[in-house]
Amino acid sequence: MPPYTARHIISISSLALAGVGGAYLWQQRQQHRNYFQSQSSPAAPKSSTPKIAGNMASITTPFQTLFAVPMHCESCVNEVSGALYKLPGINKVEANLKDQLLTIEGTAAPSAIVNTIQSTGRDAILRGSGDSHGAAVSILETYHKPTLDKIAPAPGASDRMVRGLARMVQVNNSTTLVDLTLRGIAPGTYRATIREFGDLARGAESAGPVWSGIATLTPDTKAQISGDPNVPRGVLGTVEINKDGHGSVFLSHPLQIWEVIGHAFAVAPVSVDESAGSALENDENTVVGVIARSAGVWDNDKTVCSCTGKTLWEERKDEVEKGML
Repeated sequence: MPPYTARHIISISSLALAGVGGAYLWQQRQQHRNYFQSQSSPAAPKSSTPKIAGNMASITTPFQTLFAVPMHCESCVNEVSGALYKLPGINKVEANLKDQLLTIEGTAAPSAIVNTIQSTGRDAILRGSGDSHGAAVSILETYHKPTLDKIAPAPGASDRMVRGLARMVQVNNSTTLVDLTLRGIAPGTYRATIREFGDLARGAESAGPVWSGIATLTPDTKAQISGDPNVPRGVLGTVEINKDGHGSVFLSHPLQIWEVIGHAFAVAPVSVDESAGSALENDENTVVGVIARSAGVWDNDKTVCSCTGKTLWEERKDEVEKGML
């Protein structure tokens, strides 16, 4: 991948805006205003979730994931496989002991699979999910300056703090699953959104309003959208953060991966007022990252980094030390 930073990435929708003009902008702002005003209405429950967003129980389309797992013998394979088959949503587990790889098919969230494998005393690295060009990832960081001023980054580490990870996999021509994990933010209810732009030069402030998705809406995807037509397509749903600052959610959403590559993915408290179609602020509990393509199953056979010469597991250790989930 070329060494682009977030500020170099221009979203697909930002290019589309130039062609559609004022009518598009008016429609987008009206859509935001109608939806977010309805969410802040006294009649609406505080933790109201858009009807187009789902949860783990509603995910029925199986998909494949590929994990690197240190396994040394058949006993290792049996222990890991046995733990995984106890996880709801696991249909099939296939192990390649020689290459230390696990291929898993089902509807379980990748983060839940990693946690289950780690419960056996082993680590796990997601090597690919879904089909080629059908997977994406976003590393979520804080851009809150008072928080950043307290950080003393390790050599080579980001000057921001990783607070979350969003893994995305497209399972058909109209549906994408979003596996969101967060750590280190205050307890409460948060809204996950895709933003109109991918410019993070000023963090969440330069990522723009919620992505409306009007310009790239296909007939197949439109047929999957139900509920309030005023909901911008970039509103994914909500996630609860517990008293320890941890939270996760697995959502099903009507979009295709190609539509959102280069956009920003953001998580902010539901109390933030976005009814005017405005951008978010960089407060201590708002995290954001750019959505980038990731490998599909069998698209990534790298075992040594060509840049650093480090092995897969050495790279993993370095990233965990920097705060990566």
